[in-house]
Amino acid sequence: MSISNTQTIVLASGNAGKLRELQLLLADHNFDVRSQSEFDVPEAIEDGLSFVENAIIKARNACKHTGHAAIADDSGLEVDALQGQPGIYSSRYAGPDCNDSDNNQKLLNSLEGLTQAERTARFQCVLVYMRHAEDPSPIICQGSWEGRILQSLSGEGGFGYDPLFYVPEQDCAAAELSKEAKSAISHRGKAMAKLLQALASKD
Repeated sequence: MSISNTQTIVLASGNAGKLRELQLLLADHNFDVRSQSEFDVPEAIEDGLSFVENAIIKARNACKHTGHAAIADDSGLEVDALQGQPGIYSSRYAGPDCNDSDNNQKLLNSLEGLTQAERTARFQCVLVYMRHAEDPSPIICQGSWEGRILQSLSGEGGFGYDPLFYVPEQDCAAAELSKEAKSAISHRGKAMAKLLQALASKD
């Protein structure tokens, strides 16, 4: 597939933070990234058991209801001391109607008493690109971002668990990074770099 002409791609998510990050990551490429909410796409039922399964479900749902190609992002936080939780349930860790603050507080409570050395964690991101709803060979790209969970919130940027995710190479929380700096090193940035390479090779 050529990426020389502007192409509309639907982000299979209503998450404004993810939309902003993907638009920034794709700013220098010929993609018009639009949220599925612009097309009144109903939420997909994410009943997969992995990031990959859920991303495919969401991408197919967006393609089906819009007629456009779609990118689905399924991502989350894996904490080693919690056997990989919250994982695929990261956005609803504290319950079905929770917000970022609720999730962060539950994570802090779950790790109470653990040392910094015991707080190793990583963000995982799986991006799936589907040309249409029946695409038999979706492009699947994965990126991870290693760090630790802080003992208190730090920073005002980002979203989700960013205020609690310590980035060793930057010596700060993810929420203290600029959008550009975060995009360059994050799990989503890494997955997107792989996706762009894959798209560029498809003529």
